Amino acid sequence: MSDANGRFGNSADLFDSRLGLGGKAGVLLPDGPQIDPLKITLDQPDDFDGWREAARELVLAGVPPMSVVWQVAGDDGELFGSEGAVPPAAGGEPMFSVPKPFIDLAKAAICHSEPQRFALLYSLLWKLKANRRALEDRADPLVDRLEKLAKEVHRDAHKMHAFVRFREVEEGDGTRFVAFFEPDHHIVRREAGFFVRRFTTMRWSILTPELSIHWDPATESLTEGPGATRADAPDGDPLEETWRTYYANIFNPARLKVKAMLKEMPKKYWRNMPETALVAPLIAGARARELEMIEKAQAAPRTGGNIEGAWAALRQEAMSCTRCDLFRCGTQTVFGEGPLDARIFFVGEQPGDQEDLAGRPFVGPAGQLFDAALEKAGIERSTTYVTNAVKHFKFVLRGKKRIHSKPDTAEIEACRWWQEQERAIVRPPLTVALGATAARSLTGKTLTITKAREAPLTLADGSECWVTVHPSFLLRIPKEERRREERARFVEDLRRIRARSEELAAA
Repeated sequence: MSDANGRFGNSADLFDSRLGLGGKAGVLLPDGPQIDPLKITLDQPDDFDGWREAARELVLAGVPPMSVVWQVAGDDGELFGSEGAVPPAAGGEPMFSVPKPFIDLAKAAICHSEPQRFALLYSLLWKLKANRRALEDRADPLVDRLEKLAKEVHRDAHKMHAFVRFREVEEGDGTRFVAFFEPDHHIVRREAGFFVRRFTTMRWSILTPELSIHWDPATESLTEGPGATRADAPDGDPLEETWRTYYANIFNPARLKVKAMLKEMPKKYWRNMPETALVAPLIAGARARELEMIEKAQAAPRTGGNIEGAWAALRQEAMSCTRCDLFRCGTQTVFGEGPLDARIFFVGEQPGDQEDLAGRPFVGPAGQLFDAALEKAGIERSTTYVTNAVKHFKFVLRGKKRIHSKPDTAEIEACRWWQEQERAIVRPPLTVALGATAARSLTGKTLTITKAREAPLTLADGSECWVTVHPSFLLRIPKEERRREERARFVEDLRRIRARSEELAAA
């Protein structure tokens, strides 16, 4: 672990020669004769701690990158190099620290499957000793290559978060949830903590070809086991029928982009996910289903077991959403609520402090103002569906208070998928964007509220979208007179929306 100053470890754990590597090596000393390269053997392919311990002693001993050969215990094949002891630090060699971004880069890149990753990182470390700002040189091919390795590791971790599917298995001592996954890189140990945090109360196992990890909530222990094959994992469980129902319901052939889908979800992951068994036939019949959807959209029932089951499955999945980093902030996902045949679909910005604690949208001060405005406009909230563009509370701490912080574009786009799936299930003829964030989520564009509220917009599915202010805007207006004017205008917007909804229902 690195400290706040970016050193390798704590203040007593710097680049020095006091901790003895305990390995065997040969070396090319700066002022000595050339002998065989030093061979360093690490315990695991993701052994950051082992690499760090060796690297800091080697660099202080003056061993240049070209004189070190790195390998992992158990690797096949013979490597050049001899085994001996790491020499002591060169005389007068000072200790030094490295920038914290290097620690982060190394921890990610070392999990890559690239055989030269250890040598590349040691080469960069060697540069940093001479120039602490070497990592800032984005034109350096070495820096660029390592950053690409780290990026690919992060992408692989994202795939693991998204595509691991647990299946329920009954064992003699209770229920276990088992998943099989095939990562491209050595990320299993790195990402184990994510699954422990997300599924703390479940007893689960994740099997991969390289190793398996097992979590037992009773003892709060995470253990490792040998690698496994897909045949070692269960084929399915009863819950998967709900997944298939949900996936079939939200599949929209009119928006099908096969290349984009395959880029985000390569076929190698399909075999481990219950819903993807439907992908091929759904794609094959996409055009026919598109025509059928157009013909039957108005006649299709808007409630029933399938729709309710699809919504329940969607909500359950949203509870463990990690599409952006906001899941680390809020207490819980705050999903939408309301009848699934609602004719008016409201989209706000994000949950606030009280919504985050209650797990329901629009229950705080802005929600109370919203309810009062709906009542004046003649709209019963219980007949509408209410949700947010972003499902987690983003905030900054000021003392003990959590102060709202506006979500950025990346967070809006990451969460847009959930809002789109909610609308795909409810299929409202009229959607209302409460504020700029909601308008951005619904249209994919940055809109000016003053101009956008003049007339309805047309969304991609052909339905209408009306734009008005967010209730929290009305709470922030300092002057009483203007506050009364803006609240009256908001109520008038809602009356127009109600009237238009009645027109559409009568058409």
